Amino acid sequence: MILTRWLEFDTRIGDVIDITEKVAATVQESGLQAGIAVVFVPGATAAVTTIEHEPGLVDDIKAAIERIAPEQNEYAHDQKWGDGNGHSHIRASLIGPSLTVPFQNGQLMLGTWQQIVFLELDNGPRDRRVVVQILGE
Repeated sequence: MILTRWLEFDTRIGDVIDITEKVAATVQESGLQAGIAVVFVPGATAAVTTIEHEPGLVDDIKAAIERIAPEQNEYAHDQKWGDGNGHSHIRASLIGPSLTVPFQNGQLMLGTWQQIVFLELDNGPRDRRVVVQILGE
């Protein structure tokens, strides 16, 4: 069976949002016992990954992302479109728009200190939708 659900929320610049409980609840509500949950961000300026969602590491990931694709660099995208979010596109493409998490007995199979996070990488607040597609039995 395949079920598709949406998570919807508003974001601010630089948000790193723990969506683990929302994804886990979606899996539990499906009634499926074993399979995979695919978490996918439509769009080109946000990403999903796993981290230990604690303030120090949230600050560390933001700093690492800034070192890898600095906001103040010149980007050809910005020159063409003038929207100033070339860094957002680069960051999102490096982290990625999707994550697959197995589940068993209706529970996500995450590590003790592992949470699913949504990263807002764009240069303004956004209304976001994240797809959670559950495949299982």
